[in-house]
Amino acid sequence: MEKKRMLIIDSDVMKTLDENRGDMSVSDFIDFLINNQLQQDISGQNNGHITKEEFHQFEQGIRELLRNFLEFFLSYGLELGKNTTGEELEKLSHAIQSLEMSPEVKK
Repeated sequence: MEKKRMLIIDSDVMKTLDENRGDMSVSDFIDFLINNQLQQDISGQNNGHITKEEFHQFEQGIRELLRNFLEFFLSYGLELGKNTTGEELEKLSHAIQSLEMSPEVKK
């Protein structure tokens, strides 16, 4: 026979439990919630959230992609023999340089 314990919770929490547990007993529902949360923590799921490091890597990847596109279009324009002015080349060059990689996130 299982040992029984008493859990004292706020009435608002109990109301929320009752509204969401369906046909499950309160004990089974709390056990289900705890086990579900522990399984998510163990498996490393983050419910669609990303870490700062992941966002920083994404940002750096996008910057590199934009820099590559600018370089491509600049070289493509030169290959076609388009008569670009020095001012246009200077603007493109400045745009490429402004996309330089920022320092890595310090851990």
